[in-house]
Amino acid sequence: MSVLTDLIYGGSNAVAGLTENAVNEAIAKYGADKAIAFPDTAYYFPTIYAATGVKVKTLGDLPACVGVLKSLITNQEDLGQALNAGLATAVGAEILEGLKYVEGGNPYENESGIGFVPDPIIRSLGVPLVTGDIPGVAVVLGKAEEPEQVVKVVKDYQSKGIMTFLVGDVIEQCAQGGVKMGLELRVIPLGHDVTSVIHVVTVAIRAALIFGNVQPGDLAGLLKYTKERVPAFVNTFGAIDNVVVSAGAGAIALGFPVVVGIDLGENQVPGALESVCDHNETVKKSLELREIKIKVTELPIPVAFAAAFEGEIIRKADMHNECWSNKNPTAELVVMREMDEIEDHKITIIGPDLDEAKELALVTYVEVAGKKMQVDFESVIERKFHAWFNYMEGIMHTGQRNQVRVRVSNAAFEAGVRMKDFAEVLYVMIMNEFDAVVDKCQVTLITDATEAQKFRDEVAMPRYNQRDDRLASMTDESVDRYYTCILCQSFAPAHCCVVTPERLGLCGAVSWLDAKATNELDPNGPCQPIFKEGLIDERTGRYESVNKMVASATHGAVESVTLYSILEDPMTSCGCFECICGIEPMSNGVIIANREYAGMTPAGMTFGELASCTGGGVQTPGYMGHGRHFISSKKFCSAEGGIARIVWMPKELKDDVGERLNKTAKELYGIDNFTDMIADETVTTDCEELLNWLTEKGHPVLGMEPLM
Repeated sequence: MSVLTDLIYGGSNAVAGLTENAVNEAIAKYGADKAIAFPDTAYYFPTIYAATGVKVKTLGDLPACVGVLKSLITNQEDLGQALNAGLATAVGAEILEGLKYVEGGNPYENESGIGFVPDPIIRSLGVPLVTGDIPGVAVVLGKAEEPEQVVKVVKDYQSKGIMTFLVGDVIEQCAQGGVKMGLELRVIPLGHDVTSVIHVVTVAIRAALIFGNVQPGDLAGLLKYTKERVPAFVNTFGAIDNVVVSAGAGAIALGFPVVVGIDLGENQVPGALESVCDHNETVKKSLELREIKIKVTELPIPVAFAAAFEGEIIRKADMHNECWSNKNPTAELVVMREMDEIEDHKITIIGPDLDEAKELALVTYVEVAGKKMQVDFESVIERKFHAWFNYMEGIMHTGQRNQVRVRVSNAAFEAGVRMKDFAEVLYVMIMNEFDAVVDKCQVTLITDATEAQKFRDEVAMPRYNQRDDRLASMTDESVDRYYTCILCQSFAPAHCCVVTPERLGLCGAVSWLDAKATNELDPNGPCQPIFKEGLIDERTGRYESVNKMVASATHGAVESVTLYSILEDPMTSCGCFECICGIEPMSNGVIIANREYAGMTPAGMTFGELASCTGGGVQTPGYMGHGRHFISSKKFCSAEGGIARIVWMPKELKDDVGERLNKTAKELYGIDNFTDMIADETVTTDCEELLNWLTEKGHPVLGMEPLM
């Protein structure tokens, strides 16, 4: 055998032996009927489920899986066979990690890693992955001989928005080197055992199941999906043993190149397994091998700027300045001007700077001009402020319009951040991202409380009211076109959203105005106009032009779709939907679950189990993914009777949409406080109890025509 295949087989055989012994010991201790599961997933042991279709539910299911694992290890002198042995190592790692959860609870509670990554987190990553906010996924493992080397590499990935998972002693090395970690900061420590690397592998595998409609048991389809659509790669630091090499072989089989920090000489596999001993070149080589291109935006500010910092929380103890609408006037406003009315790159600060006051007012006023600029794009640009300010390291931004909170950390202030830096960020990002419609931009920041209040009341609020009146009058009937959105096709190739004024994208991130602006910015991009032609059925919202465009966008995978029905050719889902609704037969209604809700529903399924019924571009009558805001739309399931069908949703979701939903119910049915008739988990998650409760409340669904 070659040195490489010998190492791979040595590692996979070692893992197979450990796994078999661990399974036998667990069965002897707990019994074969002992239930076993990873937390908050609908995909059992994801690697085993995706590769074989086997649903591991008890310890007694594992011996057969060990048999499959061992069958993959042929010990033949063939690289392809050796890579299969790497997959065996992945299966073994999953079983060994799964056994840690056999007693319930969180085995990583007192560890520096997080262990298993739940389904809702994967779904929440869908949008940033497809939009490029997360351009790739790095797995960094081992122990660096010089800690500053791995710290530099991980910080570089973080600055580029790469989501980075850490395994081994690199966790402590990065922590001691000042790397900010956490799911929200896109640097995630998994665990110290090399087997914990399986937790990032299952992220990729579940992406194939959730977004790609890869069927359990279709190993070839799984490997094709992960290779072509999951932009992941592996970096190792320090010495590597045969188990690490075998795990690396599994990564290569999934299509993820491995860059090692030692010289493998002739054992390298070009494009798949390469040595980079100079860690100054590690990032460059890794991105090159996975064909990840990073668009670097140079900003004249004293702190890092990257999407990875968007989730950073600035605690009060770490805060140097705060601009908060509860204490001082705030507003954010973009206004379109004529070309001769503004001066490009003019920045004006009215009031004290960050070194002159701790608590400040903050009006962020941006004036833009351009030959193709439209008033409708003002709010689209405005909504980007939130992300751009959060991309600044040491800055936290929440809210919008006149309800805003901005915190500046002590570290950011000490680094030199001042008000002018916020203005520079806005100018550069607007001119970069909206260059197709914006030719000139000037920024005014008002931190003087008196001037800020005057601007908010006399300029901003009237403008907000004008926009709201326009949006309120904008219906599906009032426009001549809808838009496709295929942003998610990089992960869900058979999915296409149809975005209308009354139905935003199911991810919750793309409104009709957003889609319109996207089309103007990139006429050949993901959002294409669908002119309303060939109405087939007004009740369900079926158009010849919509069917034709969806069929084209999905390459024939979907030929017919309705806009307003959950039963007749419902719109497809990609997997990153905010909510899913499904029929609850006993009450003749529909229940809704949001991805943050981890409990049971009256349908007898969790969100993850409901979501597994649709996704990846599949049309499943009776189930439909959608955004939160669509719940209060007059077009929600309107073909089946509309929002009067809603009988249950989690309390957090009900509280969030309640005001808008009650308003719609009042307009449609004359019902006051409709949400008081909708049950939640504090009432019941049992379908029979739900029916009794709805009867007591006199819910309108009980008088509606049967759904089926």
